[in-house]
Amino acid sequence: MKYWEKPFGREKPQVFQGSINIFKDRCKGCGFCIEFCPNNVLDFSNEFNKKGYHPPEIIFTKKCTYCGLCESICPDSAIFVIREEVK
Repeated sequence: MKYWEKPFGREKPQVFQGSINIFKDRCKGCGFCIEFCPNNVLDFSNEFNKKGYHPPEIIFTKKCTYCGLCESICPDSAIFVIREEVK
């Protein structure tokens, strides 16, 4: 075995940057995005939306890996992630 080879013959995983966008008036405050975020990036905000719920807000932007789990788990499509590759 050659020690200078890549581990398991694979490339290093890609690093993503991007942004998290929240439609506050579309949110119903279920908290799925907050509960299932692997890095605890989101939390409930103190403000109310038009429906009277507390929408999520981004607390730790630097901890976000832009995995998109919050986007896929949201039942109202109130949150979406835009990913950009870092070269």
